[in-house]
Amino acid sequence: MTTHYRRPRLPFHVLDELFWLLLEGRPRSAIADHLGINLNTVTRWARRLGLPKGRTGRILSMPTTIVAAPAPPRPPAYRHLTIADRMTIQAGLQSDPPLSMRTIATQLGVAPSTVSREIRRNRIIEYDKSSPHPVYSAAGAHGRTYARQARKKHRRTRLEDPWLRAHVINGLNDKCSPEQVAGRLRRDYPDRKDLHVSHETVYQALYVQGRGSLRHELAVVKALRSGQTGRKPQSKLPRRSNRPWLDGALLTDRPSQAADRTVPGHWEGDLVVDSHAGGLVTVFERRSRFSLIRKLPNNRESVTVTGLVQDMIASLPEALFSTLTWDQGQEMAEHLRITVATDCQVYFCDPHSPWQRPTNENSNGLIRDYYPKGTVFDESITDDQIQSMQDQLNRRPRKVLGFATPAEVLADLLHEQVA
Repeated sequence: MTTHYRRPRLPFHVLDELFWLLLEGRPRSAIADHLGINLNTVTRWARRLGLPKGRTGRILSMPTTIVAAPAPPRPPAYRHLTIADRMTIQAGLQSDPPLSMRTIATQLGVAPSTVSREIRRNRIIEYDKSSPHPVYSAAGAHGRTYARQARKKHRRTRLEDPWLRAHVINGLNDKCSPEQVAGRLRRDYPDRKDLHVSHETVYQALYVQGRGSLRHELAVVKALRSGQTGRKPQSKLPRRSNRPWLDGALLTDRPSQAADRTVPGHWEGDLVVDSHAGGLVTVFERRSRFSLIRKLPNNRESVTVTGLVQDMIASLPEALFSTLTWDQGQEMAEHLRITVATDCQVYFCDPHSPWQRPTNENSNGLIRDYYPKGTVFDESITDDQIQSMQDQLNRRPRKVLGFATPAEVLADLLHEQVA
């Protein structure tokens, strides 16, 4: 008659201490000597916890006592169980009499199904089948959960999709920001959530994941235009005087409808200059953010600037030009020429107050992405290049427009005027 050897079962208090020592990272031979058990037994239970052979299981410093505390309020969303939560479950099951799963769940502030699922998933099945209550160890359950999470593969990111990645790269190459690219995808494909991507995902791909792997696939030098790390404080310098052309044309004299952007036809203008006599004349419509940009002929005198602005206004229907807001620079001293020729009234914001022309200030920053400070607007920069930049800015989706483009919004405004 053959006698089968039956492996002796460890007492539960020994088994629980074994789990704690494994998670604390103690050497397995030292654990075996401390508990007076076989090294193979320690290795077998370490394998069941999911700890690879030859490696410790240290994951974090864990408490060794349960501190009585009031039950936390029920959280508004799902959360993972902590080691303290699992110790509460173990203490509840080992109470005399054992607490019900609903009572334990109330103490933890979780659903009863969460406790039931935790016990069913991490109980020690083979230990004591005759016991009416499941044998559960907080240390063993936490170790097994940690091992399962460590084995999970990183989820596939949206930008691993070839089409979506190519679309994002094309948008960045067209000098769109990650938020503009993401917003345009939602606008163009509202019913295709698989084609939606968060702008934060694009930022992560540019600067974090794989040391900015996405950035190396771009055709442009800079992935993002902004290099500013903080906000500049508003100037408290006193207002400048001795400018007679400002009389009756200050911002306080401008119609109130120009401030809320509900009515089209109100523009903001400024110069983008170099260290010589060259530069650009820029005007931007406040409602649509549509831009008009012209190159100065190496002359920033008021007659030259106002003449260029007149030509720019004449390039669009008269109904789209009601007011033009400028700073108090000398280049607009002859602003009455514009009003007489085009019936467009010019107003001037307060000195050292660029926030009163926000559209223009932001858009001039976009222009500096094309032509940084130090650029000389000489013959090497042609009118065609300026026109190309203007067209690209007008087809760039804007968050403030619901990720429509300035060209699209202006076209809608013109359609309303015709209708």
